[in-house]
Amino acid sequence: MVSSDVGDLGRRVSERRRVLGLSVEALAERAGMDPSYLRTLETSPSPQLSRAALWRLAAALETTMDLVTGGGMQAPPGRDQPSGNPVLDALDPGDCRDLIRPGGVGRIVFCESRGPVALPVNFRVLDGDVVFRTAALPELTSTEGLGTVSFEVDHIDEALAEGWSVLVSGVGHVITDASELRQAEATGVAPWAGGERDLYIRIVPREVTGRRIRCR
Repeated sequence: MVSSDVGDLGRRVSERRRVLGLSVEALAERAGMDPSYLRTLETSPSPQLSRAALWRLAAALETTMDLVTGGGMQAPPGRDQPSGNPVLDALDPGDCRDLIRPGGVGRIVFCESRGPVALPVNFRVLDGDVVFRTAALPELTSTEGLGTVSFEVDHIDEALAEGWSVLVSGVGHVITDASELRQAEATGVAPWAGGERDLYIRIVPREVTGRRIRCR
């Protein structure tokens, strides 16, 4: 468990290092830093690094300085100017499924009394279907099922001015069958928001579409 005394920079470095499967020693070698210095950085409440050191660390972590330092975290993505030669490609269903297969954060789109609503949730993929956990929201947990819903996942690389989005449309239902519930639990999906979110919802796709923006 991460100590509450650890600063955001240390938490980001530690988490990114784990995602890449790197030890402290391996990251230190990549970044040209002393391992003991990196251990201190990952546990310090307010580490101080020069811009050059941050740049080396970001490169070693295969990411950007903004993502390491949290720059722009309070603003929506996509604020930079688009590429001078963008190309918009349609993705086939197979490519779309490959992009969302690792899971992550997406948006469930459904209707309530005020109209369409998009709710961000952490999700996993189970046998090609989208699975996520939620609290007991009436609009999502009706015994009659959700009916037709959509689920959107995207990724934006601001440094390259590239990105992709996938839209899954299908029928959603609350998982109540014991065997199906065990399968959903085995995916390890966990809500970032925490709290009592023990209802599992499954979306069975009817149509999967996507687009990718890339530079020439």
